[in-house]
Amino acid sequence: MSEELDTKVKLAIYDLTAATGQVPNSSEVARKIDIDESEVLAAFAHLYAKRLIFPEPGDPTRIRMAPPFSGVPTSFPVEANNKRYYANCVWDAYGIAAALHSDAVSHARDGYSGEPLTLEVRNNQPVLKPYLAHFAVPAADWWDDLVFT
Repeated sequence: MSEELDTKVKLAIYDLTAATGQVPNSSEVARKIDIDESEVLAAFAHLYAKRLIFPEPGDPTRIRMAPPFSGVPTSFPVEANNKRYYANCVWDAYGIAAALHSDAVSHARDGYSGEPLTLEVRNNQPVLKPYLAHFAVPAADWWDDLVFT
């Protein structure tokens, strides 16, 4: 039953995020699927253990990251479907367009120089730009400190 509940909670997280532009908290998910918040918190813990969501440090009722969506404002805002979403990183900015099956634009900033960057997806394809992405931490180590990464 736990696996089924975890899937139901995960789908509710993404449904609410897509509809509102905001990553929901545990009480919002509980209301959406009509279960007790304690069950949602248990599912959040299972989803975190599977590396599918990342709770807000110090507050397990809030989701910091439900990739590709960020639960907090970041340097990667994404406009899609007449809503503003936040991505966790440059890849996730593109991932939001893919998750929503939508055109999207992100007016981001280069993490090193602060130079403005425009990332776009149109007709399910990224609009090519001469940008270079650099990751300071190898992907295998991202979950060691996901907020920093």
